[in-house]
Amino acid sequence: MKPHAMVLGTLDAVRRYPVKALRGEALDCAEVGTSGIPADRAQALFVRDGHARAGKTYRGKEHDRLHLFGNARDAAVAALDRGVDVELRSGEGFFDAAPISIVVDRWLDGLSAHVGYAVEWERFRPNFFVRAAFGFSATESDLDGAELRIGTVRLRTRSPIERCVTVTYDLHGGPSDPRILRFLAEQRDACLGIYCDVIEPGRVCLGDSLVREAPLHS
Repeated sequence: MKPHAMVLGTLDAVRRYPVKALRGEALDCAEVGTSGIPADRAQALFVRDGHARAGKTYRGKEHDRLHLFGNARDAAVAALDRGVDVELRSGEGFFDAAPISIVVDRWLDGLSAHVGYAVEWERFRPNFFVRAAFGFSATESDLDGAELRIGTVRLRTRSPIERCVTVTYDLHGGPSDPRILRFLAEQRDACLGIYCDVIEPGRVCLGDSLVREAPLHS
């Protein structure tokens, strides 16, 4: 480990989402390129007719059950049931901002305490879910611009992730919980998690350490 490097936590889960807004896939290891994990958000549903977003992606914001579907065909049928005609398109990666996203368990603590149950990290759809090391206290803003290493991959954090209504949706199709987004808006500037760019491709596996390689920006 380089001088002044700091272990932030341990990689507890890896996810990719082959179709944007649909159910993710769990991986034990992943090759990570400059454009992220291969096949992550490589496809997306686009609105053809029946919705104001014609020509744009059909997302969880438009359909609160998309995250329950594992394939595009079933999702398209569900959309049609709501009067929306969609088509599946392929591309280089239909990301909202950056190719890699990370959530650290510690960032959920205040939210879980507020709503009275353990809020599932899967609601936030990160590529990497990390269990914090003892003594971890950094916020997303503290890590802004930091260089990180996980496995043999080097990352640079781009920004905290601003959240929308999709994080209120129940993972199993139950009632949504608007308190989640309300808490984030009131206590965390609507953010949870970090976006990262890949500055050195490599491989990650469960159990790898997340290490801060560069000093935090003030």
